[in-house]
Amino acid sequence: MSDAVTIDIYSDVVCPWCYVGKRRLDRALSRLVTIPTQVTWRPFQLNPTIPKEGMERSAYLEAKFGSLDAFNRLEEQVRDAGATERISFAFDRIQKTPNTFLAHRLIWLAGQQGRQDAVVEALFKGYFEEGVDIGSSSALADLAGSAGVDAERFLESDEAAQAVRDEEAEAHRLGIRAVPYFVLSHKYGISGAQPAEVLAGAIENVHGRQAEARPSRT
Repeated sequence: MSDAVTIDIYSDVVCPWCYVGKRRLDRALSRLVTIPTQVTWRPFQLNPTIPKEGMERSAYLEAKFGSLDAFNRLEEQVRDAGATERISFAFDRIQKTPNTFLAHRLIWLAGQQGRQDAVVEALFKGYFEEGVDIGSSSALADLAGSAGVDAERFLESDEAAQAVRDEEAEAHRLGIRAVPYFVLSHKYGISGAQPAEVLAGAIENVHGRQAEARPSRT
């Protein structure tokens, strides 16, 4: 698909706005059925220093936000945004804030099998709506299986660890500091969980520019 608009999404699976951004992108793409697109999910760890076993969630939130009250105010904004995208955030079900490196390796594997969208959706839903510990290899394997990916042996290995680190290093090279962050056709960046209308308009504009730059066949 040489004329496709590529969409690289830098995201973390513990980022609620990334879940909202995914749903908004899904709605944008549903309006652009005549425009070929190629979506790839890229890694960005918001908290790479979290231990492999994760952290008790309330302790983590107090350390990051200063108090649970401060987080609760932000949580309400996310809940409202989620409701408009048919996301039932259940923050109270989340007991642990995980290290997400293993989850990003799983997303990489899913990309090799053409199942990234299904796996990313399963991870977001599992974590934010069901409270699944997505730092656990067994939990990740179960979520992957529900999305059609056999990942148990992969998750027990170190396969693709360097590939994921390299992709995350590219995000930092691009100057990305917050997610979600959308890169269209390797040139145009969009920061944040923008409304579906904004995303659709940007994709249309990039597709138009690509069409104009294509050599004439006459």
